[in-house]
Amino acid sequence: MRCIAQRRRNAAQVNLSASPCWRRINRLEQEGIIEKKVALLNAEKLGMGLVIFSRISLAKNDETSLHDFEQRVREYPEVVECYTVTGSADYFLKIITRDIKHYDRFLRRQLIQIPLVRDVNSNVAVTQIKYTTGLPLETQL
Repeated sequence: MRCIAQRRRNAAQVNLSASPCWRRINRLEQEGIIEKKVALLNAEKLGMGLVIFSRISLAKNDETSLHDFEQRVREYPEVVECYTVTGSADYFLKIITRDIKHYDRFLRRQLIQIPLVRDVNSNVAVTQIKYTTGLPLETQL
């Protein structure tokens, strides 16, 4: 019942009835604008309260090294986001674990065991000020 009510609210927000709204959603999925539908989980309630941001520098920056590092990082469930960046580091990682001991174990047993990793610089997130998965669609440039 909650799902139907939510669908009606969503449709009303874009001035459509439910059926045209769902046709639009289906079209956006087919066009790849909507990539997937997900449930947002509360990490703290699941015992995953530690967020770490790590800057990674590699020993080599050739195409093979970058590809190898990226493949390894994709395999680690603790790494929830990974970006190539400009500046003094090669990558930024967002890592979520239960606590600092689990992060230390992940760091020692997996991350720094990647032969290409030259340096890892990590910061522990203390307070989450803003978190959203929404895109700023209303922003005018």
